[in-house]
Amino acid sequence: MRLEEFRNLVKREFGENLRHATPGNVRDFLDRIENEVLSEKVSHRIVLNEPCTSYEEIIKDFFSQMLELPPEEAVVGLWALALDLAFASIESQYTDRFASLFKDME
Repeated sequence: MRLEEFRNLVKREFGENLRHATPGNVRDFLDRIENEVLSEKVSHRIVLNEPCTSYEEIIKDFFSQMLELPPEEAVVGLWALALDLAFASIESQYTDRFASLFKDME
């Protein structure tokens, strides 16, 4: 996906300055984008041949692959990952904050 196309998609989804982004709709958006990108690239059976055996290896592999991509594609991939991690952190903070409100209900 080209950067300009991705930029427009993000603005349509969340508004200017990501005004309407929440942990829930960010997750939905990223899942949808991943499915659309994968469906464009995959037209046959997927064969998993993952040489990585730990999360650390997977992260290293991801970032080394990003270095090999054309800059526009790398920016989209890295931006999406950063958005995912940032909003996952927010969601975790909300979970911790609300857990204390509901602890007596168990």
